Amino acid sequence: MELTPEEQGMLAGDRGEAVKKAVEYQIEVGRFWGAKRFVPVTNVHMMGDIEVMGDGGLEWLQGTAKLGGRCVVGTTTNARCIDFAQCKRIGQDEGEAVKEKALIATLQRMNVVTTDTCINYQTVYQPHLGEHVAWGDTGTVIYANSVFGARSNFESGPAALAAGITGRTPAYGFHLDEHRKGTFTVELNAKLDDLADWGAVGKLVGESHQNYYAVPVFHGQRRAPGADELKHLGAALASYGSMGMFHMVGVTPEAPSVEAALAGNTPTDRMAIGDAEIESVYRGYKLGDGDARLVVFSGPQQSLFEMKLLAELFDGRKVAAGGSVFVTTNNQILSQSRQLGYAQKLEAAGVTILEGVCFYILQNLSPMRIANKWTNMVSNSAKIVNIIGAHRFNTILRRTRDCVEIACSGTLK
Repeated sequence: MELTPEEQGMLAGDRGEAVKKAVEYQIEVGRFWGAKRFVPVTNVHMMGDIEVMGDGGLEWLQGTAKLGGRCVVGTTTNARCIDFAQCKRIGQDEGEAVKEKALIATLQRMNVVTTDTCINYQTVYQPHLGEHVAWGDTGTVIYANSVFGARSNFESGPAALAAGITGRTPAYGFHLDEHRKGTFTVELNAKLDDLADWGAVGKLVGESHQNYYAVPVFHGQRRAPGADELKHLGAALASYGSMGMFHMVGVTPEAPSVEAALAGNTPTDRMAIGDAEIESVYRGYKLGDGDARLVVFSGPQQSLFEMKLLAELFDGRKVAAGGSVFVTTNNQILSQSRQLGYAQKLEAAGVTILEGVCFYILQNLSPMRIANKWTNMVSNSAKIVNIIGAHRFNTILRRTRDCVEIACSGTLK
């Protein structure tokens, strides 16, 4: 890689051992991806929780802090795996909670803002067109690249932290113009009236084009989708197709037209998605043993508008006896939801609100599933329906209102 004088100084140890180790690591990442240089970044979003990092990861992080590691650009954290207020009640390991707190404290010593959210782009920081960032959660990255026109790859936890410490990241992938061009087109003829419908689009497109550098160009939509709809679309594309970017004509900043989004590329495919294709997604889920005891609104965390909608749908109702409903969001949204009365309506209905976490990365989730005799998991999030499979749930995607009806009736349909 071609290094600037400043980067050469970092590699020589002029800014300390932690910076030296960070830039050495980044050079190896850059070499792997064929990067020729670094690009400065203005913001970092990193994944890092005790469920993923384990004891070894915590020890490595503490060692980096002892070496003087300190982030020099704004750096935030993704969702964690433990809600400390609910830990004991839902059956999580209190010893692991102690480690999670130690991990958070270590990050804070390193100048990391521990926001514990996977919707940083809705509540914390919104990058602008062309801005280089180093973000680590797949849903956040595809939103940054697509909706904002910012530039990021899927950064691992160590790679994102290294970017925070050095203020730069290797220039490969979606930092480069050549990879941001559309590669195939998708005509949207469906009504797409629910968040789950947009997730279903992501599933259909992602499953059939599993390629990090596949960039769909959506066109023909009946209306411009809102932020939450784009959130569910992007999260599903990233989950099912490992995609890092999409264009939507007249909506995303690099797609004033199909031709502009393709930027000279000949489409490798031309898809069309109508109401029939969306309905086929819902029909494709097996109902298992009919158990309707677990309904989850998570993956990504809920926005304030999603909390408002759920509060309205659950208002005056009760979760069916023996049922469990989980809603996850970040501290900022939960605080606002309490001020506005949304959280109280949900809790009055028997909904458990978890703060700072996403359901699918909860510490001890598989033992929780067994202890609670959960077999099916119903959600309006196509992402979580896909990604939680490792915990042996039978997962079922349903529209938001249908999820609420299942939760309150105890009947799966």
